[in-house]
Amino acid sequence: MSIEKHTGLKRLLFSINNSWAGVTDAFKTEDAFRHIFIFSTLLILISFTLSISKIEHVLLILCSFLLIVIELLNTAIETVVDRISLEIHPLSKRAKDMAGAAQLVAIIATLLTWLIVIF
Repeated sequence: MSIEKHTGLKRLLFSINNSWAGVTDAFKTEDAFRHIFIFSTLLILISFTLSISKIEHVLLILCSFLLIVIELLNTAIETVVDRISLEIHPLSKRAKDMAGAAQLVAIIATLLTWLIVIF
């Protein structure tokens, strides 16, 4: 039995559809993702009201997207760890803590970037 592999444009559309399903699932099921997504959207909208250079504008937008990307990765890591076992294990805790740490670093980087650009 062989599985049909999509190629070309069909593969791209299939991939985009799966990626979008991941975003919508995260939005529906993850409070932290919703909060980060809404906060990032607000930051992007606020950035359009600032009188800043194009480079500064791009930096602020990239920071917002970075927050969303890292939260998706954090959620994915937590989901995989929970799928393997709900039992508390030091390696599971370590993986989840490091994923959360990545999000913390991204939040600090975003905060610093906004402070540097605005002031």
